[in-house]
Amino acid sequence: MGTVIMHSAASVDGFIADEKDDVGPLHDWYFNGDTPITGDVGEQYDHSGAGSRFRVSKASAGYVRSMWESIGAIIMGRALFDLVNGWEGRPPAGDHVVVVSHRPKPEGWHPEASCHFVGDVAAAVAKAQELAGERTVAVNAGDVGGQILAAGLVDEVAMDVVPVVFGSGKRFFGGIDRQHLLEDPHVVIQGDRVLHLKYKVRR
Repeated sequence: MGTVIMHSAASVDGFIADEKDDVGPLHDWYFNGDTPITGDVGEQYDHSGAGSRFRVSKASAGYVRSMWESIGAIIMGRALFDLVNGWEGRPPAGDHVVVVSHRPKPEGWHPEASCHFVGDVAAAVAKAQELAGERTVAVNAGDVGGQILAAGLVDEVAMDVVPVVFGSGKRFFGGIDRQHLLEDPHVVIQGDRVLHLKYKVRR
């Protein structure tokens, strides 16, 4: 089975959004460079609704490209699903989405999409690994990501650290309430207005 990676952009003080789910400048680096994330950036990578395309620094492009190409399935919580409407059935990376929720998929919502709703985090990881095969399972950071880490089901933590201090908001690790040790970062890449870090979870 593929690696399970908990991932998100985050402020220096560890927030992924403010209390109103506004990400502020956390995603600005996706648009401040001149290098497309893929050789041919198409609509599948454009969820802004304004026709803008993801163009990042050269250093970020290589990192993000390899990450996105490795992903087979994404796990997200119901709050994020509702916020982005499940990316209209077209996730930014991977072919499958697994949503942790006690509520079912909205009736009639994009029947063509490989989007699966499960009731707990262990079932979500099992389903995502089944769908992804040998490819990576990407876990969105936040409450659900923190629960998956606490359950011992995360292999790596990847953070795109943006030089901003939020002071409060939605935490990268959600409501996690005990210490978890990570290894030294095995990826450290300086982009433009972002620092890409990857840590293996210590077992």
